[in-house]
Amino acid sequence: MSGLDAARKLRESLETRPATSDIGTREFTYTAADFERVRKLIYQRAGISLSPVKQDMVYSRLARRLRAKGLKRFVDYLDQLESGHDAAEWEAFVNALTTNLTSFFREAHHFEILGEHLRKISDRRPIRIWCSAASTGEEPYTLAITACEAFGSMTPPVQIIASDLDTNVLAHGERGVYTEDRVERMEKARLQKFFLRGTGAQDGHVRVRPELQKLITFMRVNLLDNRWPLQGQFDVIFCRNVMIYFDKPTQHAILEKFLPLLRDDGLLFAGHSENFMHAAKLFRSLGRTVYAKAGTGARP
Repeated sequence: MSGLDAARKLRESLETRPATSDIGTREFTYTAADFERVRKLIYQRAGISLSPVKQDMVYSRLARRLRAKGLKRFVDYLDQLESGHDAAEWEAFVNALTTNLTSFFREAHHFEILGEHLRKISDRRPIRIWCSAASTGEEPYTLAITACEAFGSMTPPVQIIASDLDTNVLAHGERGVYTEDRVERMEKARLQKFFLRGTGAQDGHVRVRPELQKLITFMRVNLLDNRWPLQGQFDVIFCRNVMIYFDKPTQHAILEKFLPLLRDDGLLFAGHSENFMHAAKLFRSLGRTVYAKAGTGARP
């Protein structure tokens, strides 16, 4: 067999091989080639590097899109996606594959550090914070609560931009309504001060108080876009638990774009499993996944 014949047979095998062994129980035809194509498209569109072990996750997330389109094969869905100019479907594709795991006061030590920093720069007006991976809103509302507590006021001099790639979760965050289990670990006094408990049809839910909502502007920002719809500098940038989905070159490019947006004494907060040491010329670690601009004297 020639080298060309071997390559052709290998390609044909990839195109027809099921993505996982349970293909017989699946509603839609889904091959290894389909999965590789999805990996390529989501990387190009959102910079997300899907691990090879995410085959089942991709199937379950996108199966809903095939049902909505009345299709039976992933290859047909992907062909439609790439051949058309359906911005809404591209948005649905990205939303389906975006992981949104969050909670109020997640990695609580960060909010202790933030509170101290806000008190340190309390004479500044206004103090600007960017939450760059807002998800369903728990993190930006936690930022707002921290600001209220730092200033002892429900109207602190703080402006918070809450952005995300996924428009569905942004809409959830803007509504500010959560099931009670989302706040069950919060201190009772804090819960009573910053949330309203639902009654009637809203029983079992809580809503953040309007004062918190007024501190936050929700907007869609794709961190991979060449230009972001943001102006001025920020005193604090939260970019937690999103960089883990990007490869190192993409992380570095995003950090380069953060640099001019952060004040010289500003703080950048990362997720507990993230490390920016590969970008030491841009940001230096202050410990506990908090960073400052390299070459500045900023301290938390």
